[in-house]
Amino acid sequence: LQNTTMDYQKLVIKKNPRVLYKETPEAKYWKRFKSPILIKEYGSVTSINFSPVSPHDFAVSSSARVQIYSSKTHQAKKTISRFKDIAYSGSFRQDGKLIIAGDGTGLVQMFDVNSRAILRTFRAHSMPVHVARFSNDKTHVLSASDDQTVRLWDIPSESSVHVFEEHEDYVRAGVVSDDNPNLILTGSYDQTVKLFDTRTNSSVMTMQHGAPVESILMYPGGGSAVVSAGGPTLKVWDLLAGGRCIHAISNHQKTITSLAFNSSASRLLTGSLDHHVKIHNVQDYKVVHSIKYPAPVMSVALSPDDSHLVAGMANGLLSVRQRQYKSEEKATTKKSQDYIRSGTYQYFMRGQSSMGDAADFTVERRRRAKLAKYDKFLKQHEYHNALDAVLEPTQRQAGLVTAMLQELMHRQVLESSLSGRDDVSLEPLVTFLIRHINTPSYTNLLVDVSEILLDIYGPVLGQSPLIDDLLRKLSRKVNGEIDLQKDLIQSMAALDMLFAKSTTSSSSLSSLSSSSNSLSSTTPALSNIEK
Repeated sequence: LQNTTMDYQKLVIKKNPRVLYKETPEAKYWKRFKSPILIKEYGSVTSINFSPVSPHDFAVSSSARVQIYSSKTHQAKKTISRFKDIAYSGSFRQDGKLIIAGDGTGLVQMFDVNSRAILRTFRAHSMPVHVARFSNDKTHVLSASDDQTVRLWDIPSESSVHVFEEHEDYVRAGVVSDDNPNLILTGSYDQTVKLFDTRTNSSVMTMQHGAPVESILMYPGGGSAVVSAGGPTLKVWDLLAGGRCIHAISNHQKTITSLAFNSSASRLLTGSLDHHVKIHNVQDYKVVHSIKYPAPVMSVALSPDDSHLVAGMANGLLSVRQRQYKSEEKATTKKSQDYIRSGTYQYFMRGQSSMGDAADFTVERRRRAKLAKYDKFLKQHEYHNALDAVLEPTQRQAGLVTAMLQELMHRQVLESSLSGRDDVSLEPLVTFLIRHINTPSYTNLLVDVSEILLDIYGPVLGQSPLIDDLLRKLSRKVNGEIDLQKDLIQSMAALDMLFAKSTTSSSSLSSLSSSSNSLSSTTPALSNIEK
């Protein structure tokens, strides 16, 4: 009578300790780029470029137009649509007053930012122009085209002053050195990176990237290093050493499409078709942070004041992230706490955490515990149904199933719960054993369950092809794990002899031995299946 009146104790699911993850200051910094705003463009976003002058608006090239977005409102404030084909490489001049862009017809056009009027049109390319950049001297424009040529234009005369025709395939990347306007760096689908000098009107250096080059960068401040991206590989070249490759990094799974520096050039951002933007530390080129996007990334840019991170995707989505400072985060949190909009979940749950004064009379209320389906069966001593409940596809969690098996074993009803089953009700249990019998946290328990299962159904083996096939898989799984454990023991023993390991290695070796012996105990029963 006393047992029937006691409260039922729910099934306790054992939780294994988790490895603590310590967030680095670098990760905290990049996670402050919160609340991404997604804007749908009409076509793939081919280029993003920030204005060098405050407030650092950014130009987005997509479809047959270039749109200028405000960095404050994140809305399009001006639209330049004077193109007959897809627009590429919309870029600001150093003073932020002019924009240069190429298009799919081979034209290169220069626009006034305020009036959007066409100021210059450069005609010479016969195929799409994917690169259009202002030179640092503000009087020249660089363009590179799929017609395999690189041209330097004089803005006042609207004529081509230098033409480089040494590439053998599409030229999709190009920059003019900020420190020396006579040096031009280009990358092509012929897998080469070339350094041109306008004083000699030819290339002075050629570097073999090994894949079609999609993007290139030159380190600012007179540095001799340049970065090229082609395929999933990022390469760093030393120009003073004759174009020697000093780093080759492959941290992406697919082609890298875009490169960008932060304001101090201490971090390198790479956008890729694998939906990721990764931030590298330029000291060792290790990935310090990664951001995943919903579509392949075609272009990425970081504002000169490091406050906005913008990425353009192949499906036309434009993602704008703004970095929040700590003072702004606190103000936002305080504002949300002070004002709760009526009708929301927070509105109806307000006051739940408030505590009464010492003199207040508190009315105690006991909530009725809601039991899960398997707990209801356990409470009613329906152990067969309780085991079936945790083996359902919607509930089949490793921790829950092992907790139920352990509970049934403690109540000494495991054998009766496993008996009297047909092949349909046995299949989920045997499948679970195959999947988790080599998990170290569950091995000892599942080996005991396997032995009991084989003792019960051993005499009727061969009557169900489904169960026979599953038991063969279980046998192969156990034998494979035993062989692996033996190899590990031999390897650790050899290392122990060579390096005279401390007692820590000995304890690890003994734990491996016990695990192997535990699995070995079920081998004779499983060997009958093979026979």
